[in-house]
Amino acid sequence: MSSLLKVDNEIKKKVDAFRERITAEAEDLVANFFPKKLLELDQFLKDPSINIRELKEIHSEINLTVPDPILLADVHDGLEGQNAKKRKLEDGADDKVGGTKVFVMPGGMMKSNGKLVELIEKVKPELRTLIEKCNTVKMWVQLLIPRIEDGNNFGVSIQEETVAELRTVEAEAASFLDQISRYYITRAKLVSKMAKYPHVEDYRRTVTEIDEKEYISLKIIVSELRNQYVTLHDMILKNIEKIKRPRSSNTDALY
Repeated sequence: MSSLLKVDNEIKKKVDAFRERITAEAEDLVANFFPKKLLELDQFLKDPSINIRELKEIHSEINLTVPDPILLADVHDGLEGQNAKKRKLEDGADDKVGGTKVFVMPGGMMKSNGKLVELIEKVKPELRTLIEKCNTVKMWVQLLIPRIEDGNNFGVSIQEETVAELRTVEAEAASFLDQISRYYITRAKLVSKMAKYPHVEDYRRTVTEIDEKEYISLKIIVSELRNQYVTLHDMILKNIEKIKRPRSSNTDALY
């Protein structure tokens, strides 16, 4: 094989050292880090901050006063009003009701929900950790996949299924991060609507509803993270023999 492709010995040594490092790190992750992490997250799920029964406790004060209604003098009474309306329609003017122009918030900056921000800052590092560790284990399994041959590929199929599961977990964790970003964007748009239409109560209620929804989602995310560590640890341990030695030797195949 070496005659078919010439590889520099110095580079080969560095690549082999990289493979050994990935192997040692991945095996330690599966044997030690995954079970420790699942126990840690299981304990986190019992924390009072993530087990609030009354969701009103996670509501944040919306520092936006409702201004007094502006009473406009009705100068278009009677015939004059009808003529004015007629001229408006003929001119093609827009008859929609406009909101309040907002140049600055009366109470200063509209802050985020502090309780949710604190919880999010605890969950985000866990998502990042899971993505990074799954990537390492996935690389390890991929490096263990032997060259393509006819037959005796049952162990290889187990390796491929393990890689697919690790890739799915990575994608799911990344989608959770995206969900957190969407929460902030959606809430910001609603608060902007509140500032523009301060007399519409539904916007205020929607902000509290989206806060409650995000709180519930964060608990589900933590639960999913724990379950993923359990699943990966269990799946790899049960199939560790086929993952590390996907093909049996010719001697074993004879008997």
